[in-house]
Amino acid sequence: MSIAELRSSTTTGTARDTGIDFVRALCVLGVVVLHSLMVGVTVTEAGPLFANASDGAAWITPLSWVLQVMPLFFVIGGFAGYTSLRRAQQRGGTAKEFVAARIHRLVLPAVFTIGVVGVVLTVLLVNGVPSDLVAIAGYRYGQPLWFLGVFLLCQVLLPLFAAAHRRAPWITIALLVATAVAVDAARNATGIDGLGFMNLAFVWLALQQLGFFFADGRIDSLSRRTRIVIGASAVAVLMSTFITGVYSPDLIANINPPTASLLLVGVAHTMLLSLMRDRVARWSRLPLPSRFLTFVTPRAMTIYLWHMPVLLAMAGASAVFAMTTGIALPEPSSIGWWMTRPLWLVTVVAMTAGVALLLAGIEARRIPTPTRSAGRLFAASAIGTVAIVGLLVIGTTPLTAMIAVVLLIASLRLARPRHADSAAWPSRSPGSAATSARAMQKA
Repeated sequence: MSIAELRSSTTTGTARDTGIDFVRALCVLGVVVLHSLMVGVTVTEAGPLFANASDGAAWITPLSWVLQVMPLFFVIGGFAGYTSLRRAQQRGGTAKEFVAARIHRLVLPAVFTIGVVGVVLTVLLVNGVPSDLVAIAGYRYGQPLWFLGVFLLCQVLLPLFAAAHRRAPWITIALLVATAVAVDAARNATGIDGLGFMNLAFVWLALQQLGFFFADGRIDSLSRRTRIVIGASAVAVLMSTFITGVYSPDLIANINPPTASLLLVGVAHTMLLSLMRDRVARWSRLPLPSRFLTFVTPRAMTIYLWHMPVLLAMAGASAVFAMTTGIALPEPSSIGWWMTRPLWLVTVVAMTAGVALLLAGIEARRIPTPTRSAGRLFAASAIGTVAIVGLLVIGTTPLTAMIAVVLLIASLRLARPRHADSAAWPSRSPGSAATSARAMQKA
Protein backbone atom coordinates (compact mmCIF):
# COMPACT_ATOMS: atom_id res chain seq x y z
CA MET A 1 0.00 0.00 0.00
CA SER A 2 1.49 3.36 -1.05
CA ILE A 3 1.43 6.56 0.97
CA ALA A 4 -1.34 7.88 -1.27
CA GLU A 5 -3.43 4.78 -0.57
CA LEU A 6 -2.67 5.01 3.15
CA ARG A 7 -3.76 8.64 3.19
CA SER A 8 -6.91 7.80 1.27
CA SER A 9 -7.85 4.97 3.62
CA THR A 10 -7.20 7.18 6.64
CA THR A 11 -9.34 9.96 5.23
CA THR A 12 -12.24 7.72 4.31
CA GLY A 13 -11.95 5.48 7.34
CA THR A 14 -11.85 2.30 5.27
CA ALA A 15 -8.91 0.67 6.99
CA ARG A 16 -6.54 0.89 9.93
CA ASP A 17 -2.96 1.90 9.25
CA THR A 18 -1.03 -1.15 10.45
CA GLY A 19 2.26 0.70 10.02
CA ILE A 20 1.24 3.37 12.54
CA ASP A 21 -0.08 0.67 14.89
CA PHE A 22 3.22 -1.17 14.57
CA VAL A 23 5.23 1.92 15.51
CA ARG A 24 2.93 2.53 18.49
CA ALA A 25 3.52 -1.06 19.62
CA LEU A 26 7.29 -0.52 19.31
CA CYS A 27 6.93 2.60 21.47
CA VAL A 28 5.25 0.53 24.19
CA LEU A 29 8.10 -1.98 24.04
CA GLY A 30 10.63 0.87 24.17
CA VAL A 31 9.08 2.20 27.38
CA VAL A 32 9.25 -1.25 28.99
CA VAL A 33 12.91 -1.64 28.01
CA LEU A 34 13.85 1.84 29.24
CA HIS A 35 12.20 1.40 32.62
CA SER A 36 13.72 -2.07 32.95
CA LEU A 37 17.22 -0.62 32.55
CA MET A 38 16.52 1.95 35.25
CA VAL A 39 16.01 -0.66 37.96
CA GLY A 40 19.00 -0.92 40.26
CA VAL A 41 19.02 -3.39 43.16
CA THR A 42 21.87 -3.95 45.61
CA VAL A 43 22.08 -5.40 49.11
CA THR A 44 24.13 -3.61 51.77
CA GLU A 45 24.72 -4.30 55.44
CA ALA A 46 21.72 -2.13 56.18
CA GLY A 47 19.52 -4.19 53.87
CA PRO A 48 18.29 -3.99 50.27
CA LEU A 49 18.80 -0.76 48.37
CA PHE A 50 16.53 0.12 45.44
CA ALA A 51 17.65 3.01 43.23
CA ASN A 52 17.44 4.37 39.71
CA ALA A 53 20.38 2.74 37.94
CA SER A 54 20.55 5.58 35.42
CA ASP A 55 21.16 8.32 38.00
CA GLY A 56 24.55 9.83 37.22
CA ALA A 57 25.30 7.14 34.63
CA ALA A 58 26.93 8.17 31.35
CA TRP A 59 25.04 5.57 29.32
CA ILE A 60 21.60 7.08 29.86
CA THR A 61 22.21 10.09 27.58
CA PRO A 62 22.91 8.22 24.31
CA LEU A 63 20.30 5.61 25.23
CA SER A 64 17.71 8.35 25.74
CA TRP A 65 18.19 9.45 22.12
CA VAL A 66 16.98 6.00 21.07
CA LEU A 67 14.38 5.17 23.72
CA GLN A 68 12.77 8.55 24.37
CA VAL A 69 9.66 7.60 22.41
CA MET A 70 7.01 9.52 24.35
CA PRO A 71 6.89 12.46 21.88
CA LEU A 72 6.23 10.04 19.03
CA PHE A 73 3.67 8.18 21.14
CA PHE A 74 1.64 11.36 21.65
CA VAL A 75 1.93 12.23 17.95
CA ILE A 76 0.58 8.78 17.10
CA GLY A 77 -2.08 9.19 19.79
CA GLY A 78 -3.19 12.37 18.03
CA PHE A 79 -3.12 10.61 14.65
CA ALA A 80 -5.17 7.65 15.91
CA GLY A 81 -7.60 9.76 17.90
CA TYR A 82 -8.22 12.21 15.07
CA THR A 83 -8.86 9.47 12.51
CA SER A 84 -11.01 7.50 14.96
CA LEU A 85 -13.14 10.52 15.80
CA ARG A 86 -13.58 11.46 12.15
CA ARG A 87 -14.41 7.88 11.17
CA ALA A 88 -17.04 7.61 13.90
CA GLN A 89 -18.56 11.00 13.08
CA GLN A 90 -18.93 9.88 9.46
CA ARG A 91 -21.03 6.99 10.83
CA GLY A 92 -23.13 9.32 12.99
CA GLY A 93 -21.07 9.14 16.18
CA THR A 94 -20.47 12.07 18.50
CA ALA A 95 -17.59 13.68 20.38
CA LYS A 96 -19.25 12.66 23.67
CA GLU A 97 -19.10 9.01 22.65
CA PHE A 98 -15.42 9.43 21.80
CA VAL A 99 -14.63 10.91 25.22
CA ALA A 100 -16.65 8.25 27.05
CA ALA A 101 -14.86 5.50 25.12
CA ARG A 102 -11.45 6.97 25.95
CA ILE A 103 -12.32 7.22 29.63
CA HIS A 104 -13.43 3.60 29.62
CA ARG A 105 -10.34 2.38 27.73
CA LEU A 106 -7.85 4.21 29.96
CA VAL A 107 -9.50 4.16 33.37
CA LEU A 108 -10.95 0.65 33.58
CA PRO A 109 -7.63 -1.28 33.50
CA ALA A 110 -6.12 1.30 35.88
CA VAL A 111 -8.78 0.58 38.51
CA PHE A 112 -7.78 -3.06 38.72
CA THR A 113 -4.02 -2.42 38.63
CA ILE A 114 -4.05 0.29 41.30
CA GLY A 115 -6.36 -1.81 43.45
CA VAL A 116 -4.05 -4.83 43.26
CA VAL A 117 -0.98 -2.69 44.03
CA GLY A 118 -2.76 -1.19 47.06
CA VAL A 119 -3.57 -4.67 48.37
CA VAL A 120 0.01 -5.88 47.82
CA LEU A 121 1.44 -2.86 49.66
CA THR A 122 -0.91 -3.57 52.55
CA VAL A 123 0.14 -7.22 52.68
CA LEU A 124 3.80 -6.22 52.71
CA LEU A 125 3.26 -3.86 55.65
CA VAL A 126 1.22 -6.42 57.59
CA ASN A 127 3.95 -9.01 57.10
CA GLY A 128 6.63 -6.81 58.58
CA VAL A 129 8.34 -5.38 55.49
CA PRO A 130 9.94 -2.08 56.56
CA SER A 131 7.69 0.86 55.82
CA ASP A 132 10.47 2.77 54.05
CA LEU A 133 10.88 -0.06 51.51
CA VAL A 134 7.13 -0.19 50.98
CA ALA A 135 7.13 3.58 50.47
CA ILE A 136 9.90 3.26 47.87
CA ALA A 137 7.94 0.55 46.07
CA GLY A 138 4.85 2.76 46.04
CA TYR A 139 6.85 5.72 44.79
CA ARG A 140 8.49 3.74 41.98
CA TYR A 141 5.14 2.28 40.95
CA GLY A 142 3.50 5.70 40.80
CA GLN A 143 6.17 7.44 38.71
CA PRO A 144 5.05 6.14 35.28
CA LEU A 145 1.42 6.98 36.05
CA TRP A 146 2.05 10.55 34.87
CA PHE A 147 1.50 9.19 31.37
CA LEU A 148 -1.96 7.86 32.23
CA GLY A 149 -3.09 11.18 33.71
CA VAL A 150 -1.68 13.29 30.86
CA PHE A 151 -2.85 10.97 28.08
CA LEU A 152 -6.34 10.89 29.61
CA LEU A 153 -6.38 14.70 29.67
CA CYS A 154 -5.17 14.94 26.06
CA GLN A 155 -7.66 12.39 24.80
CA VAL A 156 -10.72 13.90 26.49
CA LEU A 157 -9.72 17.31 25.08
CA LEU A 158 -9.08 15.84 21.63
CA PRO A 159 -12.51 16.62 20.11
CA LEU A 160 -12.15 20.26 21.19
CA PHE A 161 -8.63 20.60 19.76
CA ALA A 162 -9.60 18.64 16.64
CA ALA A 163 -12.31 21.21 15.97
CA ALA A 164 -9.78 24.00 16.50
CA HIS A 165 -7.44 22.23 14.07
CA ARG A 166 -10.12 22.14 11.39
CA ARG A 167 -10.83 25.86 11.84
CA ALA A 168 -7.33 27.25 12.41
CA PRO A 169 -4.67 24.52 12.31
CA TRP A 170 -1.56 26.71 12.26
CA ILE A 171 -2.76 29.19 14.86
CA THR A 172 -3.76 26.40 17.25
CA ILE A 173 -0.48 24.52 17.18
CA ALA A 174 1.52 27.79 17.19
CA LEU A 175 -0.22 28.92 20.38
CA LEU A 176 0.48 25.59 22.10
CA VAL A 177 4.15 25.62 21.05
CA ALA A 178 4.62 29.27 22.01
CA THR A 179 3.08 28.67 25.42
CA ALA A 180 5.32 25.64 26.02
CA VAL A 181 8.40 27.70 25.15
CA ALA A 182 7.17 30.56 27.36
CA VAL A 183 6.79 28.18 30.30
CA ASP A 184 10.38 27.01 29.85
CA ALA A 185 11.58 30.61 29.64
CA ALA A 186 9.73 31.55 32.82
CA ARG A 187 11.11 28.48 34.59
CA ASN A 188 14.68 29.31 33.56
CA ALA A 189 14.31 33.01 34.40
CA THR A 190 12.83 32.46 37.86
CA GLY A 191 14.57 29.24 38.83
CA ILE A 192 11.19 27.85 39.94
CA ASP A 193 11.18 24.30 38.59
CA GLY A 194 7.54 23.85 39.57
CA LEU A 195 6.51 26.15 36.73
CA GLY A 196 7.71 23.49 34.32
CA PHE A 197 4.85 21.19 35.29
CA MET A 198 2.48 23.45 33.36
CA ASN A 199 4.04 21.84 30.30
CA LEU A 200 2.47 18.54 31.26
CA ALA A 201 -0.41 20.06 29.33
CA PHE A 202 1.14 22.30 26.67
CA VAL A 203 4.00 20.09 25.44
CA TRP A 204 1.92 16.93 25.11
CA LEU A 205 -1.10 18.74 23.66
CA ALA A 206 1.18 20.33 21.05
CA LEU A 207 2.55 16.91 20.09
CA GLN A 208 -0.98 15.51 19.90
CA GLN A 209 -1.83 18.46 17.65
CA LEU A 210 1.11 17.56 15.41
CA GLY A 211 -0.52 14.15 15.05
CA PHE A 212 -3.56 15.87 13.56
CA PHE A 213 -1.38 17.27 10.75
CA PHE A 214 -0.13 13.74 10.17
CA ALA A 215 -3.67 12.35 10.15
CA ASP A 216 -5.12 14.84 7.68
CA GLY A 217 -2.33 14.20 5.17
CA ARG A 218 -0.61 17.60 5.37
CA ILE A 219 2.76 16.12 6.36
CA ASP A 220 2.76 13.30 3.80
CA SER A 221 1.79 15.81 1.09
CA LEU A 222 5.07 17.68 1.60
CA SER A 223 7.87 16.80 -0.77
CA ARG A 224 10.44 14.30 0.43
CA ARG A 225 13.09 17.02 0.38
CA THR A 226 10.98 19.33 2.53
CA ARG A 227 10.37 16.64 5.15
CA ILE A 228 14.08 15.83 5.27
CA VAL A 229 14.92 19.52 5.75
CA ILE A 230 12.32 19.94 8.51
CA GLY A 231 13.49 16.81 10.35
CA ALA A 232 17.18 17.69 10.01
CA SER A 233 16.50 21.26 11.14
CA ALA A 234 14.69 20.01 14.24
CA VAL A 235 17.68 17.83 15.09
CA ALA A 236 20.10 20.70 14.47
CA VAL A 237 18.15 23.07 16.72
CA LEU A 238 17.90 20.36 19.37
CA MET A 239 21.68 19.81 19.28
CA SER A 240 22.28 23.55 19.56
CA THR A 241 20.18 23.66 22.75
CA PHE A 242 22.39 20.92 24.18
CA ILE A 243 25.57 22.79 23.26
CA THR A 244 24.35 26.09 24.69
CA GLY A 245 23.03 24.47 27.86
CA VAL A 246 19.42 25.46 27.29
CA TYR A 247 18.32 21.83 27.61
CA SER A 248 19.98 18.71 28.92
CA PRO A 249 21.26 16.23 26.30
CA ASP A 250 19.67 13.55 28.48
CA LEU A 251 16.19 13.41 26.92
CA ILE A 252 14.87 11.47 29.90
CA ALA A 253 15.78 14.41 32.14
CA ASN A 254 13.67 16.61 29.84
CA ILE A 255 10.50 14.72 30.65
CA ASN A 256 10.07 15.54 34.35
CA PRO A 257 8.85 18.19 33.96
CA PRO A 258 8.58 18.13 30.17
CA THR A 259 10.43 20.78 28.19
CA ALA A 260 9.99 22.17 24.69
CA SER A 261 12.98 20.10 23.58
CA LEU A 262 10.54 17.20 23.31
CA LEU A 263 8.67 19.14 20.62
CA LEU A 264 11.80 19.05 18.47
CA VAL A 265 12.16 15.31 19.13
CA GLY A 266 8.54 14.84 18.09
CA VAL A 267 9.01 16.81 14.85
CA ALA A 268 12.13 14.82 13.93
CA HIS A 269 10.43 11.49 14.68
CA THR A 270 7.29 12.48 12.75
CA MET A 271 9.25 13.47 9.66
CA LEU A 272 11.23 10.23 9.81
CA LEU A 273 8.07 8.17 10.19
CA SER A 274 6.45 9.98 7.28
CA LEU A 275 9.49 9.34 5.09
CA MET A 276 9.51 5.63 6.00
CA ARG A 277 5.76 5.14 6.08
CA ASP A 278 5.52 2.85 3.04
CA ARG A 279 8.38 0.71 4.27
CA VAL A 280 7.05 0.52 7.84
CA ALA A 281 3.62 -0.49 6.52
CA ARG A 282 5.21 -3.35 4.57
CA TRP A 283 7.22 -4.46 7.62
CA SER A 284 4.09 -4.44 9.75
CA ARG A 285 2.49 -7.04 7.47
CA LEU A 286 5.39 -9.51 7.70
CA PRO A 287 4.60 -12.60 9.85
CA LEU A 288 6.67 -11.77 12.96
CA PRO A 289 5.89 -8.03 13.15
CA SER A 290 2.24 -8.82 12.45
CA ARG A 291 2.07 -11.23 15.39
CA PHE A 292 3.82 -8.68 17.61
CA LEU A 293 1.36 -6.00 16.51
CA THR A 294 -1.63 -8.28 17.01
CA PHE A 295 -0.51 -9.07 20.55
CA VAL A 296 0.38 -5.55 21.72
CA THR A 297 -2.32 -3.37 20.15
CA PRO A 298 -5.33 -4.64 22.17
CA ARG A 299 -3.19 -4.92 25.32
CA ALA A 300 -1.17 -1.69 25.18
CA MET A 301 -2.62 -0.10 28.31
CA THR A 302 -2.43 -3.35 30.26
CA ILE A 303 1.23 -3.71 29.32
CA TYR A 304 1.96 -0.14 30.35
CA LEU A 305 0.15 -0.40 33.67
CA TRP A 306 1.61 -3.77 34.66
CA HIS A 307 5.24 -3.59 33.54
CA MET A 308 6.23 -1.56 36.61
CA PRO A 309 4.61 -3.95 39.14
CA VAL A 310 6.43 -6.77 37.31
CA LEU A 311 9.72 -4.87 37.61
CA LEU A 312 9.15 -4.17 41.30
CA ALA A 313 8.34 -7.84 41.94
CA MET A 314 11.52 -8.87 40.14
CA ALA A 315 13.57 -6.31 42.09
CA GLY A 316 12.15 -7.61 45.38
CA ALA A 317 12.79 -11.21 44.38
CA SER A 318 16.39 -10.33 43.46
CA ALA A 319 16.95 -8.74 46.87
CA VAL A 320 15.44 -11.72 48.69
CA PHE A 321 17.59 -14.09 46.63
CA ALA A 322 20.76 -12.15 47.47
CA MET A 323 19.96 -11.99 51.20
CA THR A 324 19.06 -15.67 51.51
CA THR A 325 21.91 -17.07 49.42
CA GLY A 326 24.65 -14.57 50.20
CA ILE A 327 25.31 -14.09 46.49
CA ALA A 328 26.13 -10.45 45.83
CA LEU A 329 24.16 -8.60 43.19
CA PRO A 330 26.27 -6.73 40.62
CA GLU A 331 26.64 -2.99 41.12
CA PRO A 332 24.40 -1.04 38.70
CA SER A 333 26.24 0.06 35.53
CA SER A 334 29.13 -2.32 36.24
CA ILE A 335 30.30 -4.85 33.63
CA GLY A 336 28.70 -7.65 35.61
CA TRP A 337 25.43 -5.73 35.75
CA TRP A 338 25.40 -5.20 31.98
CA MET A 339 26.14 -8.88 31.40
CA THR A 340 22.97 -9.77 33.30
CA ARG A 341 20.79 -7.23 31.48
CA PRO A 342 19.88 -9.44 28.48
CA LEU A 343 18.43 -12.10 30.80
CA TRP A 344 16.79 -9.39 32.90
CA LEU A 345 15.15 -7.80 29.85
CA VAL A 346 13.95 -11.11 28.43
CA THR A 347 12.43 -12.01 31.80
CA VAL A 348 10.70 -8.63 32.14
CA VAL A 349 9.23 -8.81 28.65
CA ALA A 350 8.11 -12.43 29.08
CA MET A 351 6.50 -11.83 32.49
CA THR A 352 4.80 -8.62 31.36
CA ALA A 353 3.48 -10.40 28.27
CA GLY A 354 2.17 -13.19 30.47
CA VAL A 355 0.36 -10.75 32.74
CA ALA A 356 -1.04 -8.92 29.71
CA LEU A 357 -2.25 -12.19 28.21
CA LEU A 358 -3.98 -13.04 31.48
CA LEU A 359 -5.53 -9.66 32.23
CA ALA A 360 -6.14 -8.03 28.85
CA GLY A 361 -9.79 -9.04 29.05
CA ILE A 362 -10.28 -6.13 31.45
CA GLU A 363 -9.05 -3.64 28.87
CA ALA A 364 -11.14 -5.29 26.14
CA ARG A 365 -14.43 -5.24 28.05
CA ARG A 366 -17.28 -3.86 26.01
CA ILE A 367 -18.04 -0.26 26.73
CA PRO A 368 -21.55 0.50 27.99
CA THR A 369 -23.78 3.12 26.42
CA PRO A 370 -22.06 6.48 27.01
CA THR A 371 -23.75 9.39 28.73
CA ARG A 372 -25.21 12.22 26.69
CA SER A 373 -24.48 14.72 29.46
CA ALA A 374 -21.53 17.04 28.87
CA GLY A 375 -21.51 17.82 32.58
CA ARG A 376 -21.16 14.17 33.55
CA LEU A 377 -18.36 13.68 31.03
CA PHE A 378 -16.54 16.75 32.33
CA ALA A 379 -16.86 15.46 35.89
CA ALA A 380 -15.72 11.98 34.85
CA SER A 381 -12.64 13.41 33.14
CA ALA A 382 -11.78 15.71 36.03
CA ILE A 383 -12.23 13.04 38.71
CA GLY A 384 -10.19 10.50 36.76
CA THR A 385 -7.35 12.99 36.28
CA VAL A 386 -7.42 14.03 39.96
CA ALA A 387 -7.21 10.39 41.03
CA ILE A 388 -4.01 9.85 39.04
CA VAL A 389 -2.48 13.21 40.00
CA GLY A 390 -3.13 12.39 43.66
CA LEU A 391 -1.03 9.23 43.39
CA LEU A 392 1.77 11.19 41.76
CA VAL A 393 1.77 14.08 44.23
CA ILE A 394 1.04 12.26 47.48
CA GLY A 395 2.51 8.89 46.60
CA THR A 396 1.03 5.41 46.25
CA THR A 397 0.15 3.95 49.64
CA PRO A 398 -2.60 1.56 50.70
CA LEU A 399 -4.77 4.56 51.59
CA THR A 400 -4.10 6.66 48.49
CA ALA A 401 -4.56 3.58 46.27
CA MET A 402 -7.97 2.95 47.85
CA ILE A 403 -8.99 6.59 47.37
CA ALA A 404 -7.80 6.51 43.76
CA VAL A 405 -9.78 3.35 43.05
CA VAL A 406 -12.95 4.92 44.47
CA LEU A 407 -12.44 8.05 42.37
CA LEU A 408 -11.72 6.08 39.20
CA ILE A 409 -14.82 3.95 39.68
CA ALA A 410 -16.80 7.17 40.10
CA SER A 411 -15.25 8.42 36.85
CA LEU A 412 -16.38 5.29 35.03
CA ARG A 413 -19.88 5.56 36.46
CA LEU A 414 -20.19 9.20 35.43
CA ALA A 415 -19.21 8.32 31.87
CA ARG A 416 -22.33 6.14 31.72
CA PRO A 417 -25.87 7.57 31.62
CA ARG A 418 -28.05 7.79 34.71
CA HIS A 419 -30.80 5.17 34.69
CA ALA A 420 -33.33 7.87 33.88
CA ASP A 421 -31.27 8.99 30.89
CA SER A 422 -30.67 5.54 29.40
CA ALA A 423 -33.45 5.68 26.83
CA ALA A 424 -32.56 5.13 23.19
CA TRP A 425 -30.67 7.98 21.59
CA PRO A 426 -32.71 10.14 19.20
CA SER A 427 -32.80 8.85 15.59
CA ARG A 428 -30.54 5.93 16.43
CA SER A 429 -31.25 2.31 17.14
CA PRO A 430 -30.91 1.02 20.73
CA GLY A 431 -27.32 0.14 21.50
CA SER A 432 -25.95 2.08 18.52
CA ALA A 433 -24.27 4.60 20.83
CA ALA A 434 -22.40 1.83 22.62
CA THR A 435 -21.49 0.25 19.29
CA SER A 436 -20.09 3.52 17.98
CA ALA A 437 -18.18 4.13 21.21
CA ARG A 438 -16.71 0.63 21.09
CA ALA A 439 -15.49 1.32 17.56
CA MET A 440 -13.71 4.41 18.88
CA GLN A 441 -12.34 2.42 21.81
CA LYS A 442 -10.42 0.11 19.45
CA ALA A 443 -8.43 2.95 17.89
